[in-house]
Amino acid sequence: MIHARGLAATFTTGRGKQTREVRAVDGVDLDIAEGEVVGFLGPNGAGKTTTLRMLTTLLRPTAGTATVNGYDVLTESVQVRRSIGYVSQAGSTFSQALAGDEVSDHGQLYGMSRRDAIARGKELFEHLQLDGLWDRMPKNMSGGQKRRLDIVMGLVHDPSLVFLDEPTTGLDPQARANLWEHIARLRTDRGATVFLTTHYLDEADALSDRILIIDNGRIVAADTPENLKSQVSGDLIRLEFDDHADVPAVASILESVGTDVEVDEATVSARVRGSARVVPGLLRDLESRGAVLAGIEIVKPTLDDVFLTLTGRSLRDDTPTETEKEAV
Repeated sequence: MIHARGLAATFTTGRGKQTREVRAVDGVDLDIAEGEVVGFLGPNGAGKTTTLRMLTTLLRPTAGTATVNGYDVLTESVQVRRSIGYVSQAGSTFSQALAGDEVSDHGQLYGMSRRDAIARGKELFEHLQLDGLWDRMPKNMSGGQKRRLDIVMGLVHDPSLVFLDEPTTGLDPQARANLWEHIARLRTDRGATVFLTTHYLDEADALSDRILIIDNGRIVAADTPENLKSQVSGDLIRLEFDDHADVPAVASILESVGTDVEVDEATVSARVRGSARVVPGLLRDLESRGAVLAGIEIVKPTLDDVFLTLTGRSLRDDTPTETEKEAV
C-alpha cells in the first residue's frame, strides 16, 4: 500500500546570511502492506509530520520516491488523493455548517452522487455512534463527537488506505477509548489499511500491528510492539526493604544478574532479562542472607522504555525545532 525509498525533505531556515538548509527527513524507507495498522511515532522535530505530508501529497519531496496505493506521489498526486482517506489533526469541518451537509459535500468531491454520499454518511454515523447528529453543527458537538465526525469525513468515499494524524489529541480518556474501538474496526470490519500518527504510546501499543519510530529524519526502528519491547534490556525489578542495612548486599546480587542497578534509600531496582526465571532464585538468595523483603514489583518494558532507549528523549517533548516549525 505504501512503498518509499530514500524519501527526503530539505527546508531553508533563517534569513539573509543566516540562512541554512535543514534536512527534516533524511532518506526514509517505508513498506506498509495491505491490511496493516501501522503506528508512526516520533518526537516533535523528528520528521513525522513532514513524512506524512509527503505521503499524502501535501508536500513535494526533495529527493527519493514513494508510491501510495500504487500511485506515484509526484506524477500521480491526484490519483493518490482520490484513493486515500486523510484525517488531519486540526480537523476539516466548518463549525457552522450542518454535519450531514459537510459529509455529503465531501463525498461528492470524491465523485460520489449526493444520494450515495448521504447513504454512506448515515451508515458511518451509526457505526461511529453519531446517531441523531446529522443536522447538528460541529460547534454544538463534544470533542469526541467532532473527532468522530472528522473520521466520517475521511471515510465517506470508502478509501482502502486511511491516514489518521493524531486522531485522539485533546480527547478525554473515555472518548479516547471509544475512538480506539472505531479505529480498530476500520481494518476488521472494512479491511482498511491504517497509517496512524500519535503522541500516545499506549494508543500505538493497543492499535498497531507494527510500529515505526522516526528520529532526526530517519527511521530508527520498525517492528511489532512486542518485538520492540523485547529489545529493552529486561524487566524492571524493584525490591523494597525495611532495613537499610540489607541494601548494599542486595545491590551486589542484582549487579550479578541484571543491569542499570539503582539504589534509592531502602529500594533497589535493576533491569533483568528473563525475570520469571531469575526471581525465584533471587528470593532464595535473599532469604539465605537474612534480608527481609518488604515488597517486590516487576514491571514489563513499555513502548516508552523503547522510545527513550532509541532516541534518548520523551515522545511528548513539546518543544518544536526550527525544522518542525518550517514543516507545519
